[in-house]
Amino acid sequence: MKLLSMKKQYDGTWLHGYELTYENRAGRKKTFEMVSRNALNGPSEIGARVSGVTIVAWKDDRLLLLKEFRMSINRTIYNLCAGMLEEGESVEDCARRELYEETGLRVARFIDILPPSYSAVGFSDTATWLVFLEAEGNPRTVPAGAAPAGAACAEPACAKPACSGSSCGSRLSENEEISADFYTREQIGEMLKTETFSSRSQTVAWFFKNGCLPGRGEAGEV
Repeated sequence: MKLLSMKKQYDGTWLHGYELTYENRAGRKKTFEMVSRNALNGPSEIGARVSGVTIVAWKDDRLLLLKEFRMSINRTIYNLCAGMLEEGESVEDCARRELYEETGLRVARFIDILPPSYSAVGFSDTATWLVFLEAEGNPRTVPAGAAPAGAACAEPACAKPACSGSSCGSRLSENEEISADFYTREQIGEMLKTETFSSRSQTVAWFFKNGCLPGRGEAGEV
């Protein structure tokens, strides 16, 4: 395939749409529509930026999974902890922040960090780092609604005035419905038969259920 042209279709609040024209192996033109989290200035920038992290976490031979409502499919699914990189943030710091924001857990140790991979190649150039880690602590019970603006933060370690949990990450956005828990291999085996997963979390869960991912003390640190 040879890319002939790239045309911006629209700029959304979070996504940018593009029309790509290729020359296929038969010498004919093929038009393809894609979206990116990034505003792309040219073909060389397609797939060149990493958007965030996806986290595979476990504790005491139990796998961490989130149960969350996803607006794009209008339903609740099981998923891995994940989030967007902030400006100037390292992969490790992003993983620490997202793990804490979404679950209340801390990183006990990093096991491995794989190079960025593309998560939605059918329509997007979104890429994320895949981070394997051992977590510590207990998943937080998240309040159903966000704290009122200006309310005091409930996180003991936060010293920010009028944070209400939004700046230090002790509470989720009012637009997020997430609960987190650790599951045994036996529990995950049953869940795979009856529950709905994201594709990556389903793959990870299957390998964990079949003993193909390490439990406690079975891998070294990065």
